Amino acid sequence: MDKEAKRANHDLGGASKFMCDAVDVEPHGLTEFDREVDALRGVLGAKAIMTVDELRRGIESIPDADYHRLSYYRRWIRAITDNLLRKGILTEAELRAALETR
Repeated sequence: MDKEAKRANHDLGGASKFMCDAVDVEPHGLTEFDREVDALRGVLGAKAIMTVDELRRGIESIPDADYHRLSYYRRWIRAITDNLLRKGILTEAELRAALETR
């Protein structure tokens, strides 16, 4: 890789900053939140509202600081939300209202 090229925030392979961190290889149980986000992505795909490619592009476009702060499925929900807002399927007012009821 070109030493001058800036890596995307998800491109961690060989990055010395992460090479000394131990990799947790233990199986991880899914939380209820994780299951709900996964199910939502499945429904959006089945209804042809959002593709996995759009999900991936959304995740890869999360700013660096946010990307590293968010968990795996929180990255997913951020990308899903951004896609739904961009497509006009969800408005910011609807999102705010939904978040206030939680």
